[in-house]
Amino acid sequence: MSFAYAWWLLLVPLPFALVMWRRRDRPTLSVSSLRLWEHADSVRARFLWIPPVAKALGLTFLIVAMARPQAGSSHAAQVSEGIAIELLVDVSSSMSMDMKLPDGKGRSRMKVAKELVEKFIAGDGENLAGREGDLLGLITFARYADTRSPLTLGHNALLTVVRDLDIQDRPNEDGTAYGDALAVAAARLKQLDDPEVRAMRSLEGEISSRVIILLTDGENNSGSHLPVEAAGLAKEWGCRIYCISLGDRPRSADTEMAVQLSEAERVLEHISLETDGVFRTAEDYDSLLSVYAEIDKLERARIVSRVYTRVAEWFWLPLTFGLLFLLLSLWLEATWLRTVP
Repeated sequence: MSFAYAWWLLLVPLPFALVMWRRRDRPTLSVSSLRLWEHADSVRARFLWIPPVAKALGLTFLIVAMARPQAGSSHAAQVSEGIAIELLVDVSSSMSMDMKLPDGKGRSRMKVAKELVEKFIAGDGENLAGREGDLLGLITFARYADTRSPLTLGHNALLTVVRDLDIQDRPNEDGTAYGDALAVAAARLKQLDDPEVRAMRSLEGEISSRVIILLTDGENNSGSHLPVEAAGLAKEWGCRIYCISLGDRPRSADTEMAVQLSEAERVLEHISLETDGVFRTAEDYDSLLSVYAEIDKLERARIVSRVYTRVAEWFWLPLTFGLLFLLLSLWLEATWLRTVP
């Protein structure tokens, strides 16, 4: 229990002091003997103290009410400000080329990409922590961009989709249209501002970051949206783009990129920098794993501790008692315990 205006409590002794002062200052009549009143009814006289005491109590309760008693309780809650991530994976025919594994063997870029995207989502207990609590979506692209999974918190279903990914080997559908994929991903992330979409997906709280992770091994040569155009939309809608370029060029130990970037890689670097993202190249399993680990650390949900204080006002209780005591005092003085000066 606390009081909003505790200084009012300094006046609590005042009503009783006034009552004592008034009783001592009341007019009296001196008589020579009380024998004339021996048979008078003295029952009511025994209760004449009730009205002034009730009045003092009433005024005391009113003073307490003026001090505004309150009962408060604090509740601490940790709120995770989630991240929405669209994963873009190249499934064009060039993804069938081999990448070097840690054991020196080779495996197709597609299989390596699937494995590391899966680890990025679920975590591997070492380099990748997993994306629990984040909204994740999956878009693949060759000549056309396809939404394989909408933004979802159901990561188990998403992992199943990732494991079933395969290279697009139809000649009429082969190509690289990551400009279209970027535009689709940015639009999906923009939709999170729509109240109907948030209600449909039971989204609460703030989406603190919107991210697109693009994995490709070629240049944009298909589709209706240029990469720079799509990057402009992403920037306008508050999305960061992380670009990963797969290639065969070895990197030196002291530089991130050993040789001059190709024209296709310059475009990827430009759209990353334009949206405050990061551009990286990877030529084998380990380097691709390190890139996903870097992005995983850069984009972590913030845990915000918020303290909520609930205050219940209790001034009405002493106010009620104060009014009741004052009414009781006035009623008794006007009826049963009425006195004549």
